[in-house]
Amino acid sequence: MRKVLAVSVLTATLLSAGTIQFNEAPSDFKRVMPERGGNIVISYYDAIKDAKESVVNISTKKKVKVPSMHDMPFFNDPFFKQFFGPMFKNRLPKSRVQRSLGSGVIISEDGYIVTNNHVIKNADEITVTLPGSDKEYKATVVGKDALTDLAVIKIEKRGLRAIPLADSSKIKPGDVVFAIGNPFGIGETVTQGIVSAVNRNNVGINTYENFIQTDAAINPGNSGGALVDTRGALIGINSAIITRSGGNNGIGFAIPVNMMRDVVKKLIEKGKIERGYLGVMIEDLKGDLKEVYKHDYGAVIVDVSKDSAAEKAGLRRGDLIIAVDGEKVEDANELKTIIGSRSPGEVVRVTYERNRKTYTTKVKLGERPNFEETESGENFKGLEVQNIDDNLRKMYNIPSDVDGVFVANVKEDSPAEKAGIKPGDVIIGVEDMNIKNVEDLKRAFEKYPGAKRVFLKRQGIPLIVVLK
Repeated sequence: MRKVLAVSVLTATLLSAGTIQFNEAPSDFKRVMPERGGNIVISYYDAIKDAKESVVNISTKKKVKVPSMHDMPFFNDPFFKQFFGPMFKNRLPKSRVQRSLGSGVIISEDGYIVTNNHVIKNADEITVTLPGSDKEYKATVVGKDALTDLAVIKIEKRGLRAIPLADSSKIKPGDVVFAIGNPFGIGETVTQGIVSAVNRNNVGINTYENFIQTDAAINPGNSGGALVDTRGALIGINSAIITRSGGNNGIGFAIPVNMMRDVVKKLIEKGKIERGYLGVMIEDLKGDLKEVYKHDYGAVIVDVSKDSAAEKAGLRRGDLIIAVDGEKVEDANELKTIIGSRSPGEVVRVTYERNRKTYTTKVKLGERPNFEETESGENFKGLEVQNIDDNLRKMYNIPSDVDGVFVANVKEDSPAEKAGIKPGDVIIGVEDMNIKNVEDLKRAFEKYPGAKRVFLKRQGIPLIVVLK
C-alpha cells in the first residue's frame, strides 16, 4: 500500500508584534487511491493523529439579564401579590449565566487559536482546554469578524502544535476529508466524508460566503473545529450544518482556510477587519431581469444609500455592475466579496451598464458599518433579534398579520436599551422601510447609520423610539 504523503510539522510563530507566520502545508501533492487486497486495514490514523492535537475545546460564559418586574405585567396583578406576597419579586434573580461549548484550532505554537465568531460572541469569560488534558486556560479575544464568522483568541501557553495549513483553492469535490472537533470536553471527535462542493454562497449563514460543503458530520459543539484533508492539513474551519431535526443530515459547511488565513492576519495586526463599502443594495441578474440588460452577468443595484460612495460616484438604482478594476463581476456575492476585500478610502474603477450602454466611473470606497452577529440573529446597537416563525408566534402570541423581527435580548447599557427597546418587542419598521426579516433590518441599519426612528409592536401596541 502506498503511504499517504507526509506533512512536515513546522512551528508557526509570531515574527514580531502584529505579524504571524503560519505552518504552511506543501502545495505540491498527489492524490492516490488505496491499494486493495492482502492483509491490509485501510486507516487514516497516521494522517489525523497530529491534527487532533491542534483542536481544542472552548467553553464560554455569558451573563444574561433577566427581564425586570416592569417587563412582566402579571407580577403587578393584585391577586398575584396577595397569593405570593410582596417579597416574592425581590427573590427573583436579576441575571443568569449562559454557558456554551465549541471547538477551536491552534494556528501558532505560542497560543493563537482560530474559531467561529458565534462560538465566543458576547462571552464574558472564555476557557480553553487542550487535547488530552483537563487543565483550563483563560483566553483573551484578539479580534473577531462577524461577517465571515471568524474569531482569533489567545492563551498564555507555548510549545503548542500548530496545524499545517493547506491551499483551499486546490480542493476538489470527491476529496476525502475529516471533521475534527472537541465539542463537550470529552476528547477529540473525528468524522469522515468527502468534499461535496466548493465555492458555496447564498446559503444565508454569513455575509461573506465561499463555503466548502461536506457530508462529514459536523455535530453540535464542533463549530470552530478543523476540516482536514488526508494529510492532516487544515482546509477549512467547521461552521454550520443545514438541518431540520438538529442532527446531521450530511450537509455541512466550512470556511475555506484561504479566507481564514487572510482574516486572521488582519485580526492579529489590527484587531478588526476594515472593509471597503459602496453603500448599495444589490441583487443577482436573473429571470426576467436578463431581458432588459445587454450583459447576462453582474450585480443589479436596487437601492443607493444617501451620501454613500456609490451616490457620490454617480451610480444609480438599476445600474448593472459588471466589473471592478477590470475584474469581471459574475453576481451580487462576487461584487460583495471584491469590494469587501478592498480598504476604506481606496479608489476603484467600477464598470456598469445603464440603458444598455457601458460606462466606467471611479469610486472612493467608504468604510463598511460594523454589525456583530449573535446566535439568535443579528446584533445591532445591542439588539439580538431573530426571524419570526410559527413557534415564536405561538410562544409570544404574535398575531399572524404582524410581520417583523423578534427582539430576543437587549444588551445592558446598550443604545438599544437606552432607546427603550425591550425583549419581546417586534420591530416592524425603520424610517420608511418595512421590516419583515433580519436581512431587512440589516439593510435598514446600513441605509440609516445615524439616529433613526424604529417602529415597534409591544403586546400588540404600536410604539416609536429613536435609536442612536
